[in-house]
Amino acid sequence: MDSSPHKLYHVHGFDSRQYLEQYFSDKSDMAFGDDLLTFFIENLIQVFAVGHIKGDILIDLSFGSFVHHLYSACEFFKDIIVLKVNNRCIMELKRWVDERTGAFYWGHTSALLQDIAGKAHDQCQDQEAKLRSAIQHVVKYDLEKENMTEPLVLPPADCVISAWLLGSISKDQDDYIRHLRKFSSLLKPGCHLILIGSLGTTYFTVGKDKFHAFAYDEDFVRKALVGEGFIIDYCKVKERTAVSDLNDYKAVIFIAAHKEK
Repeated sequence: MDSSPHKLYHVHGFDSRQYLEQYFSDKSDMAFGDDLLTFFIENLIQVFAVGHIKGDILIDLSFGSFVHHLYSACEFFKDIIVLKVNNRCIMELKRWVDERTGAFYWGHTSALLQDIAGKAHDQCQDQEAKLRSAIQHVVKYDLEKENMTEPLVLPPADCVISAWLLGSISKDQDDYIRHLRKFSSLLKPGCHLILIGSLGTTYFTVGKDKFHAFAYDEDFVRKALVGEGFIIDYCKVKERTAVSDLNDYKAVIFIAAHKEK
């Protein structure tokens, strides 16, 4: 039995819409725009622009139900398979993909992408439509199963993106490495992993609920990747600028690596 006073994201579930409103909305008082939106869109544009990370299949294993981290990816992959651990996140994401009434508004992030890329805002709808078309499957997974998506067997991916997930599902260093190894198993040899996360986080809050986060630093995640057979190609760390007590992260990190053949 876990002795932590905080809830576990993948065990207890959470209000996925409330999470988006608190951390990713277009509201004027949203504190995390620079850290959780701009920084990662900038870095994703940069690593994809080099041209090494591309292929047929990208698997997204990320926290919650946000989509802004996939705008750039859909330019370089034919199909995107999104894995989610709970039904509420699946429903929230599918509501946006299917353009249903009440879907979360992501227009501010597609506009931000166009600003950073130096393009006109009239391409925003095209960008969102392209991403919707690329998301071929949204699949529930179970971390405790050897094949997380049983009974489905996923094709090996050319790239895996995991944003803010490893820190929320891992209780300690060994747990983090075990999950990293499982994520790595989804990749073809020689292909790429993009990790997005927060450093030094011990909790995050969604609504009235406080959730566990495993606090790690840059040195740990670098060593974990190397230990699992990855070569790090790109790494950027940004010190926290957000002023909020919703969570206690110290910095945000973006890492792109490839798996040795």
